[in-house]
Amino acid sequence: MSRTRWIATSVLIAVFVLALFASAFAPAPYAKQFRNDTDHPPSRQFPLGTDELGRDRLSRLLYGMRISLLLAPAAALISTALAALIGGAGAYIGGTWDRATSMLIDLFLSLPWLFLLLTLRALLPLDIPAVTSVVVTFALLGILGWAASARIVAASVRSIRTSEFLLQARAAGCKPFRLLLRHVLPNVKPILLAQFWISVPLFILTEANLGMLGLGVTEPLPSWGNLLRELENYTALRHSPWLWVPLLSLVMVVSLFQFALEAEERA
Repeated sequence: MSRTRWIATSVLIAVFVLALFASAFAPAPYAKQFRNDTDHPPSRQFPLGTDELGRDRLSRLLYGMRISLLLAPAAALISTALAALIGGAGAYIGGTWDRATSMLIDLFLSLPWLFLLLTLRALLPLDIPAVTSVVVTFALLGILGWAASARIVAASVRSIRTSEFLLQARAAGCKPFRLLLRHVLPNVKPILLAQFWISVPLFILTEANLGMLGLGVTEPLPSWGNLLRELENYTALRHSPWLWVPLLSLVMVVSLFQFALEAEERA
């Protein structure tokens, strides 16, 4: 492991721990309103100030990071499982199944899935419960974000299916299910892991885009997306530079994911 990757992974783990135990580090509950301290600048009590409702910004950032950092991997797990199931299984079976799944993958890749996601999310009521909005948002990300990974997995499985060692195993009488478990899956596992890690920052950024449009996680639950909505007020940004902190933290975490991946995995 290179030094850069080791440092990025260590900092990323520290950020995960900080977000996971947000309740221990946050100065106040994320929804608590300090009515006498609305739009308060940073102070010892409020290190990042308060928003227009008097809620502590640092607390909301920590809890928002927790939601994004815990649920983006869950969405990535769904998309990777779908990629393995559709792309991998179709390529392994071959024939009509391979052609059918390839057409399905091409169809999904041709769709502007971000706009499709926006449309599906916009069809849901804006006043749905906050917890439901979290589940729906990240479930949609996982269900709609599998196609690119499926194409890569399918290409890898096709090359393994026609490899010499697999032909020898098949000629020796190895059953198809055993071939899959003992020869195909171990060779595809690194690709699936790489696709999983590549999808996590992608889904974090997508949720942030949805949140800025008011279609992500709903209030009062914080997320990176709805915290970034304050960036729309350019006048406030000029006089309150601490409002940039959610954006800077998002850029930092996404960059850490990129540095934590090997160069060949990013490719």
